[in-house]
Amino acid sequence: MATKATTVSEYLDEVQEDRKEVFTKIFQTIKNNIPEGFEDTIQHGMISFVVPHSIYPDGYHCNKKQALPLMSIASQKNSISLHHMGLYADENLSKWFSDEYVKQCKAKLDMGKGCVRFKKMDDIPYDLIKELITKITVSDWIALYEKNYKK
Repeated sequence: MATKATTVSEYLDEVQEDRKEVFTKIFQTIKNNIPEGFEDTIQHGMISFVVPHSIYPDGYHCNKKQALPLMSIASQKNSISLHHMGLYADENLSKWFSDEYVKQCKAKLDMGKGCVRFKKMDDIPYDLIKELITKITVSDWIALYEKNYKK
């Protein structure tokens, strides 16, 4: 979904009607469980959960004007995508997620390095998403980011 949204509420209003309930539930699952310090915003045309400049002034190495992203969700043409930089940066976290996913979902895991695509709206692992969210605090993410990306 191409978006012109500049706020989270605008993005949520734009989500396709047939996905709105599921997308909103994923958003609320993240929002209600993400560790303290992360903020939600729009980044790269998605709802993103970021470490704000007030906590991490260096920002994102690709564009220091942007806050450091941890995860994003997007309603795309054929799926709802959950982008999680921690899955990309931490092999153990990625393996844990993959192993748990097959235990909780009937659908085959459709995952790139850090992007999980949900195509079946009736097979979303909300409890797994909730658990994933709680595994990385702001300080954990900054340390992992600096170890892997900041040179």
